[in-house]
Amino acid sequence: MPVLDHLRELRRRVIIIVLIIVAGGVVGWFFYGHILDVLRHPYCSVPAKYRYIANNTSNCALVYHGVLDGFTTRLKVCAIAGAVLTGPLWLYQVWAFITPGLRKNERKYTLWFIFFSTVLFAAGVSLAYVVLSKGLRFVLEQAGSGAVAQLTVSDYISFVTLMLVVFGAAFELPLLIVMANFVGVLPSRLLKKSRRIAIFLIFLFAAIATPSTDPFTMCAMAVPMAVLFEVAVQVAAVHDRRKARREAAERAEPHLDDAVPSDVDPIPRSLDWSDST
Repeated sequence: MPVLDHLRELRRRVIIIVLIIVAGGVVGWFFYGHILDVLRHPYCSVPAKYRYIANNTSNCALVYHGVLDGFTTRLKVCAIAGAVLTGPLWLYQVWAFITPGLRKNERKYTLWFIFFSTVLFAAGVSLAYVVLSKGLRFVLEQAGSGAVAQLTVSDYISFVTLMLVVFGAAFELPLLIVMANFVGVLPSRLLKKSRRIAIFLIFLFAAIATPSTDPFTMCAMAVPMAVLFEVAVQVAAVHDRRKARREAAERAEPHLDDAVPSDVDPIPRSLDWSDST
């Protein structure tokens, strides 16, 4: 396919993806109240003495200051909800654009990559949502009992979204390691040799990447990442052993080497026609 045709195909796929996310955002618009309640739940789990309470009630409230802040926050939440709800649909569009340029075995690996990346990202997001209330409580308690947090809805939604995305992306690390091993870039012996420094870098990354910067959230990210890293190392080791056995079996079988010329008599022999009828 010519380059211009590739660009046209890319443009068509991008337009379809945008339309799919917009359609999901429209659905999210009607369920905005329920989605906001789910996102607000970690903040409402913080003890009442550390958060703002509206109208002397037991309910927690997020505030906004600008005239358009409420509307822009609703658009942001709906866009995020649309991208999450329609994830399989627009991922299929990405897959349909990439597939024609892949070999058969590469397509097989890519299908597994998409499946496990979705599962790991969902696991990371779920864990982030569970530990979010603990992290918020630790951060808000540092101001003392005489101060309460009056969070704006825009800042809070940005914080929660960043937290969920960082955890989801961090859980993709073992999958990237396994894929690099499968293509021959990262052997298992190198992974085993650098295990200690890798775990140190995982904890360092968790300390920098977590938006709340509290030790509980850092450990909640780093410990699962270290476990997943060890699982990836073991998967890579099994793959390398199978690959070594397969290559040894192929070397043991007699076969012709493409780089070695065949032993052919350059002088043709004369045919014996005496027995022919």
